[in-house]
Amino acid sequence: MTGVQRRHAAGLANRAGMRAHSDWLVSPPPAPILALAIFFLCTAPVTEAFFGCTVAKNIQNHPCRHTPVFLLGDANAPNVDDGATAEKDDDGECFVDESYTSLTRRSALSRAAMAVAVGANALTSSAQRAQAEITPESTWPLWPSRTLLPPQDSPEEVGPGVWTFDQLIGIYYVHVPIRMTVVAMQKSRGLLVYAPVAPTRECLRLLQDIIDEHGPVRYIILPSVAVEHKVNAGPFARAFPEADFYATDRQYSFPVPLPQEFLGLPRWTKPLPPSSSEGTGEGMWEGEFEHEVLTVKPGPGSMYQDVAMFHKPSKTLLICDAVFAASDEPPPILMEEPEYTRALLFHARDSKDEVVPDTPENRRKGWRRIVLLFNFFFPGAGRANLGLGPVLDALRNPGYPYGWGGWMPFSWNGNSEVRSFNAYSAGGKPTMYTIIQIILSRGPEEVQKWLDRVTRWDFERVVPAHLDAPLSIGPSQLTEVFQFAKTGRNEVRFCDEDVAFLRQAEEGFLNFSVYKTSLGTLRGKDSTCGLTRPP
Repeated sequence: MTGVQRRHAAGLANRAGMRAHSDWLVSPPPAPILALAIFFLCTAPVTEAFFGCTVAKNIQNHPCRHTPVFLLGDANAPNVDDGATAEKDDDGECFVDESYTSLTRRSALSRAAMAVAVGANALTSSAQRAQAEITPESTWPLWPSRTLLPPQDSPEEVGPGVWTFDQLIGIYYVHVPIRMTVVAMQKSRGLLVYAPVAPTRECLRLLQDIIDEHGPVRYIILPSVAVEHKVNAGPFARAFPEADFYATDRQYSFPVPLPQEFLGLPRWTKPLPPSSSEGTGEGMWEGEFEHEVLTVKPGPGSMYQDVAMFHKPSKTLLICDAVFAASDEPPPILMEEPEYTRALLFHARDSKDEVVPDTPENRRKGWRRIVLLFNFFFPGAGRANLGLGPVLDALRNPGYPYGWGGWMPFSWNGNSEVRSFNAYSAGGKPTMYTIIQIILSRGPEEVQKWLDRVTRWDFERVVPAHLDAPLSIGPSQLTEVFQFAKTGRNEVRFCDEDVAFLRQAEEGFLNFSVYKTSLGTLRGKDSTCGLTRPP
């Protein structure tokens, strides 16, 4: 029995001991408006420059020291005066002593936002946690709006010597996988880690068995400038300081440009060359990998980068955010624990106080709605009510078993919802996240040049960093995802009613944030799917 197999058997036997308590967004407080206030605060552009880098910097020694990381609202978090002090380690890196992480500035601003939203009385409400047979070693509560949950019991081997580690990320139970891929190098002993996730104790323990069999972590790649990826990369890199850590070279913060160290990245971070076939990147990876970096500047103060990384021996292509796919079945990680499955059941409701039974059909129904909300924000088959009415209803029902007081700001037209999802999913056919296409349509020439190089590789599977994986596709199927760059039309295969909100935002109140494009604004391939909203 291999080490990985032994670990899998032990993981199944000790599953409860390897699970973690969920933070209060997984088991939310009885006042959903509190979470909304934090959500808007933490997802503002300034978050990346101020909050994101602060949190990443503060937790940089957590993976090595196995110390707890506390979240605003955590009843176990220390007070500011509990003796936690920032010091320097032997390498001159900052860490927080006493095994505590101070989030003082973020806490103050978050509480101020909540006070404005709901008043001082609501601020004193204690967060009610979910009860589950789980321990703290699998959580990584970085931000209230980007809650990371435990990986699977065992990493999945998706190709010869290629493993994926899934965690969850989301808000309001709109949970989707975020994925790290680990590749065993065949020409020389060691591992390459692509798009690192939160280095929880559980994650590191699962990775250790692969290390024991295939050698140390030699390379770590941060393939994106997106905050949900880079906020984990620094802590993960510090867990393996002997590895070469590469990050795409256009990391940024907005509205104020900050040094690399303030983005949570360690001082030994190296810029990833644009290509392994030319320039400073030529001859990298000992000939076992090839890589090409896609870089597009969509608007003032922003940047998009993605790394296509091809592992020649396994014929596996790794891509971070530029390719997605979603099938009818929820991801396995969402069905790992009742604690996470209830996110599916929560969204499967058709009325506020309904407690839907846990059936495969209801799980699929909940997942369908999560995908539509995740992609379109205000999908064409749903009707939103973000006023005080649903909030007040939720406050009257703090004991609702699925959490959030049963808060239900969306209602759905069932028939239209199914048509909408089918147009998006197309049976699990690869596509692109709507926001990403809006971004990439600002640089169709750069996209086509990158695609021409990537599709020269003879890959047989693609492993994205989100939703379904692996995808059994080759170069021709990947090309179809980027048809907009070739045709010169900013079209998607989805229902036009679904992309209407994003189109209106692009043309209206967010038009300052993106450059104009010759491809036009985002439109569904069919002018209408006949979607109707509920009354």
